[in-house]
Amino acid sequence: MSGRSIQRTFSSLGGKVNLQGGGDGALEAVAAAEKAIRDLHRRLTRFEDDSELSRLNSDPRHQVPSSPVMIRFAQAARYAGELSGGLVDATLLEAIKKAGYTESIDPDSAEPAAIDFTGPAKTNRSPGAASASSRWESISVDHITNSVSRPPGVKLDSGGIGKGLAADIGAELLDHLDYFAVGCSGDLRFGNKANSQRQILVASPWRGEEPVGELRLAGGAVCTSGITRRSWVNDEGRPSHHLIDPRSGEPAFTGVTQVTAVAPTAVEGEARAKAALLAGPEEAPEWLIHGGVIVLDDRQVITVGEPAAMVAS
Repeated sequence: MSGRSIQRTFSSLGGKVNLQGGGDGALEAVAAAEKAIRDLHRRLTRFEDDSELSRLNSDPRHQVPSSPVMIRFAQAARYAGELSGGLVDATLLEAIKKAGYTESIDPDSAEPAAIDFTGPAKTNRSPGAASASSRWESISVDHITNSVSRPPGVKLDSGGIGKGLAADIGAELLDHLDYFAVGCSGDLRFGNKANSQRQILVASPWRGEEPVGELRLAGGAVCTSGITRRSWVNDEGRPSHHLIDPRSGEPAFTGVTQVTAVAPTAVEGEARAKAALLAGPEEAPEWLIHGGVIVLDDRQVITVGEPAAMVAS
């Protein structure tokens, strides 16, 4: 079926996954990508007690035999920590739970909460910083024994790095097609053999509003991290969300509401977007070396790099 275009949308990774592929073999490739992403979700979700991630987190051994997907996630978690100097820390699961993120939140399935991220949160804003404990440095993998190591009691959260990894794995199964796209709840990988540019709209962090930016790219990754979509009011009546400042262990209010990062891969894009948000307005642009869009809590939009010239492939 030469030139056939296949699209598939399904629920996974705490939201919607969208797959698109065109050309010979698209039907089979999209099916394989869906199967791989569903398998990754089952293994890396922290909301199921019998997932591989939950079993790893509760395992009393220092070194735990692991699947190829878990090994790739552990590598990605270590990479994100190294790239960000510890700003992106996959070992903050207990802090995330303490903040109130104990059940899966689909950012597209419910009405927005009445949360003011420009009020009290704005007056108390400060840049995030790495934790002094640097527990992410304890994560390692052994390809000979196919295992993941970390001190018992150090618990990992797949979070955005897991979504980025899913997008990258999907892309690996689709990139032989004439064109493809993998969208995983804010993380996008895409490309085409013709190397032609496509328009990518950067959604507003506030529901129902017009896009805050536009990118034109031929391929690579575009990843968004923000504090408004997975958010809630905590028991003290204060706004809360899922992005934790590693130094304080509390939800981060840095003055940045949302960051969209361009990168060659979605794992890198996720790490750069989150690091930029946690770093605060002054340092955020420095993290977007491939370009991107920053939205501050006063609704100011900052574009880093020329949108038409950004290259992620």
